[in-house]
Amino acid sequence: MSCIFCQIAAGTIPADILHKDDKVIAFRDIRPQAPTHVLIVPVKHIASLSDIRGDDFGLVAYVFDLANDLAHSEGISEKGYRVTVNSGKEGGQVVQHLHFHLLGGRQLSGELG
Repeated sequence: MSCIFCQIAAGTIPADILHKDDKVIAFRDIRPQAPTHVLIVPVKHIASLSDIRGDDFGLVAYVFDLANDLAHSEGISEKGYRVTVNSGKEGGQVVQHLHFHLLGGRQLSGELG
């Protein structure tokens, strides 16, 4: 298993885990781009957003529900936060395992980057 996010989900690589269940794992990004920067990663290996098929679409709704819960627990829900996903090399995806960024805790720019 060479995927770093699969290894984190399996527990073979440590992470600051905020949530884990049979569908997703959420942990703090090791290179945060904001005071709060949490990665929400499906446990199932899905390479990118464009690889979601069938039942996996329900997983996206689940991720956004969890992002909302995490924004509340992290204290960023009232002032605002961003949930983003990068897909593919030109979309800025670095790890080829679908993941969502929850960012907040400061004024974010109008640019998506």
